Amino acid sequence: MLSPLLALLAAASPILPAVSEPAPQDLSSLKDEIDLSIRWLRSVQDPKLGRYGSGVQDTASVLTALASSPRHYTRIDGPFVAAGLDYLIGLQSAEGSIASPDAEPGGVLMQTRQAAVALFGFVDPLTTPALGLAVSWLAKQGVSDPSDGAPLPNPWLDRGEFTDSKTQAAAWATSLLAKRRSNGSWMGPNSQDVWATATAVIDLSICQPIFADPKVTPTGATPLPAITGVNAEAVRDSMHKGAQFLLLTSEGGRWGAPGQADAGLTAMVIASLQALPSPRPADIQKVIDEGLQWIASLQREDGSIHQGRLANYVTSSCILALAQAEGETYAKVIKRAQGFLVNLQADEGEGYSADHPFYGGIGYGGDERPDLSNLQMALEALVASGLEEDHVAFDRAVRFLERCQNRSESNDFELRSAEGKIVSGNDGGAGYYPGDSKAGFEVLADGTKIPRSYGSMTYALLKGLVFSGLETTDERVQACWKWLSEHYTLDVNPGFEHSSDPTAAYQGLFYYFHSMARALSVFGAQEVIDGEGQVHDWRAELAGRLVAMQSKLDGSWVNANAPRWWEGNPVLATAYALLTLGETL
Repeated sequence: MLSPLLALLAAASPILPAVSEPAPQDLSSLKDEIDLSIRWLRSVQDPKLGRYGSGVQDTASVLTALASSPRHYTRIDGPFVAAGLDYLIGLQSAEGSIASPDAEPGGVLMQTRQAAVALFGFVDPLTTPALGLAVSWLAKQGVSDPSDGAPLPNPWLDRGEFTDSKTQAAAWATSLLAKRRSNGSWMGPNSQDVWATATAVIDLSICQPIFADPKVTPTGATPLPAITGVNAEAVRDSMHKGAQFLLLTSEGGRWGAPGQADAGLTAMVIASLQALPSPRPADIQKVIDEGLQWIASLQREDGSIHQGRLANYVTSSCILALAQAEGETYAKVIKRAQGFLVNLQADEGEGYSADHPFYGGIGYGGDERPDLSNLQMALEALVASGLEEDHVAFDRAVRFLERCQNRSESNDFELRSAEGKIVSGNDGGAGYYPGDSKAGFEVLADGTKIPRSYGSMTYALLKGLVFSGLETTDERVQACWKWLSEHYTLDVNPGFEHSSDPTAAYQGLFYYFHSMARALSVFGAQEVIDGEGQVHDWRAELAGRLVAMQSKLDGSWVNANAPRWWEGNPVLATAYALLTLGETL
C-alpha cells in the first residue's frame, strides 16, 4: 500500500508511461538505488540557506523526494531536511503564499503549490501551521488540491495512467536508471539537474514497493545445536575447514556473485582469513594478499573504498583488513580512508549541532540516518587506522552513543510527534539509533514509547564506548555491562522476546556472536556472570556453539533460521564465524 504522500503524488502525477522495452534489471535493490541519488541531492544543498538548487521549485521537489522515499525522512533526521523546510517556510508571506521574492504572479501560484506538496510530507509543530496557511491561500485562488496539475512533472516523458503493473513499473524504473549518471544524479533540461534528480527519485519511490521483497509469514525456528566441549586445537581445525570453504568460493581473492566481486564482502572474508593464527598455509596467505591488493585498488579520491554502496561500512571493513597486513604496505591507503571516515561523521560541518539526536553518528553513507551498527564499525576502524586517542571524533561519537543507550541519566533524547512521545528507558542496553529499535518498543500506560534494548546493539554499544576511550569503570559502560551480563545467552540474539515472529531472535545471529566476542575482548572480560548468578567462560562456550553449528559437509556456516541481512549467504556467515572464533583463541 502506498504512503499518503505517494498516493497523492501517484494520483496527481501518474507515472509509468509506455516506454521501449529496456534491458532486464534486478530491481529488488531499488531502495539502494534511491539512496544513492538522495546522497547526491544532499551534497548540493546550500549549507547556509538550506536551499536546494535555484530556489522553491528545486527545494520543494527534493523535500518531496525525501518524504516519499522508502526511508520516509522527517525533520528530525537532520539539516538536509530541517533547513530545507525552514527555507520554504521563511519565504511564506503573511497571506500564506510561498515563493521567491522575484516570482511573477503565475509563478507565485505554482511555487506555492509545489511548496504545499512538499510540506504535506512533513507533520511537525513547525511545518504543519505553514502548510495550513499555504493551503488556505491556495483555496482563495481557486486551488482545492495543491497537487492537481502535476507541479512536479517528469523531465523526459509524459506520464501515462498510474498502474501497479509490475511489467510496466519495471520498464519505467529501468528506463529511468539507464539515464542516470554514475554519481546518482540525472541531467535535466537547462541544467535543472536537482529538479530532474528529485523527480526521478519520486518516480522510483512509487515503483519501489512493487519490487520490495514480499513479507513472508514466519514458520518457526529450529533451536541451535548443543554447545560442545572443544579445545584450542579443535577450534583451529574448525577455522581451517571454514577457510578452505572460503577459498573454494573465491575468484582470485575476491568474493561476490559470479563475475561481480563485492568489496565489502571481500574485505570481511579477508579479515576472517587473517583471524587464522600465523603462520598460515601458503594458499590462504596468497588469497589474502590478492584480496588486499584488490580492495586497496578501489580507493577513491576522497579516501573511501567502496563500489558506490555502503560507503562507511565497506570502507571500515577494508581498513580493518588492510590494517592487519604486515609492514607499511597500505599505510597511505589507510590514512586516506581514515580521513574519509572522520569527515563522514555528523557534526558541525554538516550543520548538526551538539544537541541534535544524530550528532556524532555515522550511517551507511546511503541511508542518511546514522546508526549504532555503523558507528561502532567506524570507531573500530578509526582505532585500527591509528587515529589519535584524543581526536574530537571520539568525543562526538560518545554523544551519539549516549543517545542510543537506555539510560536517562545520560540520554537526553525525546521525540514528540503525532504518534506520541519516544524517550529513553533505564535498563542500560541499546537500540539501533536514537529513538528506534529493531526489537520494537515498550509502550507505557500514557502511550509513551521506549525503544527496547537488544543484544547485538548493546554489544555494539559496549564496543563503541570502549573504542571512544571510556574507562571500564564509567557509569555508562557499567550500565551497558549490567544489561549484557543479565541477558547473557548464546541461544538467540536477546531482546526480541515480545516479537510475534519466532525467527526474530535469530536475525543477525552471526553478527551478534561476532559483536559479543569482539566487545568482550576489548572490554577485557574473562568470564560473564549471568542474571541467575551462573559463571560463564564465554570463549569456551562461544567456540563450542560455533563448532557445533559448522557444516560437516563443506565446513561452512549459514543462518538457517533467518537469512536476513545476508546471513543466508554462507560466505558472509562463515566470515563472521571465523572472526568470532579468532577472538576465542
